Amino acid sequence: MGKQTVLVTGGAGFIGSHLCLRLFDEGHHVICLDNFFTGRMENFGRRYQDLVLSGRFEFVRHDVTEPITLEVDQIYHLACPASPVHYQYNPVKTIKTNVLGMYHMLGLAKRVKARILQASTSEVYGDPQVHPQPETYWGHVNPIGVRSCYDEGKRVAEALMMDYHRQHKLAIRIARIFNTYGPNMAVNDGRVMSNFICQGLRNEPVTVYGEGEQTRSFCYVSDLVDGLIRLMRSDTVEPVNLGNDREVSMLELVRTIEKLLGRRLKIEHKPLPPDDPARRRPDLTRARKLLGYEPKVALEDGVRETIGFFRKELGIQET
Repeated sequence: MGKQTVLVTGGAGFIGSHLCLRLFDEGHHVICLDNFFTGRMENFGRRYQDLVLSGRFEFVRHDVTEPITLEVDQIYHLACPASPVHYQYNPVKTIKTNVLGMYHMLGLAKRVKARILQASTSEVYGDPQVHPQPETYWGHVNPIGVRSCYDEGKRVAEALMMDYHRQHKLAIRIARIFNTYGPNMAVNDGRVMSNFICQGLRNEPVTVYGEGEQTRSFCYVSDLVDGLIRLMRSDTVEPVNLGNDREVSMLELVRTIEKLLGRRLKIEHKPLPPDDPARRRPDLTRARKLLGYEPKVALEDGVRETIGFFRKELGIQET
């Protein structure tokens, strides 16, 4: 595939910033669109000036709930707060971002005949009754719960994608993203990885909900970006799980962080939040078969890099 003009919505966010840099390094012209609700320019660090001066990188401040006209070949649609703290802050806005944002990006893709990839989520499976979760599973979601603004918003966005494909023959790609972590996560995003690491670095008690037996499958951000690009370049229309299928409990994650910090952490147990999934692990059969996708970064290696990032963010020297 030759050099493309690629739009990344939510491009200044955690995953979006890594994706923008990867696409730029591959020689593409990248348009980074963000309203900076959770995204930030600091995510581009020292490379910001080089990007701007290159002539192949544009920053556009825009909210996807409003239409926009651009000339692009591909659209990676990542715009939406992805952590419970942020998406529950303004749930109506979250639904509008998921649904109206998807609608406007599909309209843009239709007009300019662009290929479009939606960053969907493992949250479409809700609190799953099937384990691990294959793409054929329809999910177990509370449609009126506190997380529904995100869960159901993403499910509607997937429905819109499929209907634009069926009705308008649009080239669509749907990535169901499982728990992703790494540099550029926000300190205050409320996700378990950032919570545990930042609490550990500050010598605060680590907040574990319930008994800590609930599980997640953590994917390092470089592996996720690789999956997104592979999916965009593939011929598959059906949703594809992307993540890491090594399942770990919350207590196991605490032990990993303890090992890397070189000290024990105090644990503070709190009640489980409503609708919090008990187990989460992707079935990656489809991704492996159709994309040749394989996560490479081991949990300990990824957590070590993430701890280093948060040390700098918090201004905490290594002892």
